[in-house]
Amino acid sequence: MFDSRNLLSGKRKYLCGLILLSFISVICAAFSMTGSDDFDIARREVLLRRIGHELLLQSGDSTSRVLPVKKIAENEYQITFENDLTFQPDSLVNTTRRLLAKDPLARDYVVNVLNCSNSSVAYGYAISQNTKDDIVACIGREQPRACYMINIKFKPAGINNAKNGYLLGSLPFLAFVGFIFLRSVKPRRALPNDQCTKIFTFGSVLFDAQERQLVINKKTIDLTGTETRLLLIFALSPNQTIERSRLQKEIWEDEGVIVGRSLDMFISKLRKKLELDPNINIVVIRSKGYKLEVGS
Repeated sequence: MFDSRNLLSGKRKYLCGLILLSFISVICAAFSMTGSDDFDIARREVLLRRIGHELLLQSGDSTSRVLPVKKIAENEYQITFENDLTFQPDSLVNTTRRLLAKDPLARDYVVNVLNCSNSSVAYGYAISQNTKDDIVACIGREQPRACYMINIKFKPAGINNAKNGYLLGSLPFLAFVGFIFLRSVKPRRALPNDQCTKIFTFGSVLFDAQERQLVINKKTIDLTGTETRLLLIFALSPNQTIERSRLQKEIWEDEGVIVGRSLDMFISKLRKKLELDPNINIVVIRSKGYKLEVGS
């Protein structure tokens, strides 16, 4: 009877802890959904027009207009211009980074410059709050004068980014709830993640997933976290076609956004890091996805 009462008491504590935690989460979410977010979004659109304005000035155009900024999808905007222009990729990167630093919600974003005629990507890059994960290539090459559109996709800002103050204020209460939870529930043993500790070899390439490194012909090459996750998928299935949708889902869905063109950019970065071994390549399988080809 005593053990039964203890068990019942433990279950009640567990239930109360979950209810309190849910209640606090709802309150924090409610505080985060205020009109100030609308103001921040409106301010963002002004910053985007400023980016277009500075690009025209850098192109030698001080008279033509930046057309109204379009919101083409959730968290994605498009800047268009009245006339053709030319741009330096490094100037574009510096301009967007400088101006969007004034946007409290613009922590991570992807920029693609599109040709107006066929919407092909003329230039693109990705900026992250963690600068180690930035993807910026081909700077210093002036782009020809043409009609361009600039698409900027922002990673959705969560509650932590929008209202850090409210969450920080609730941390002591959350800690108390966590204490009740841990006292009433026996912790479960974490499952081992063998994939993160594996070392793969293909051709002359040694891939250390845990250290995020490639070793090719005694040369060590560092990988970003996203590059490591992407290459790990390929390394587990060499010479097999991996569907594009699967790569997008496994790499980006947990981060709250799936960016199609980012996949192409990461594939390109990986190809460059693997090119020291001519027998290793990531190839496009038309209408299907990609394959890590490992030659003999």
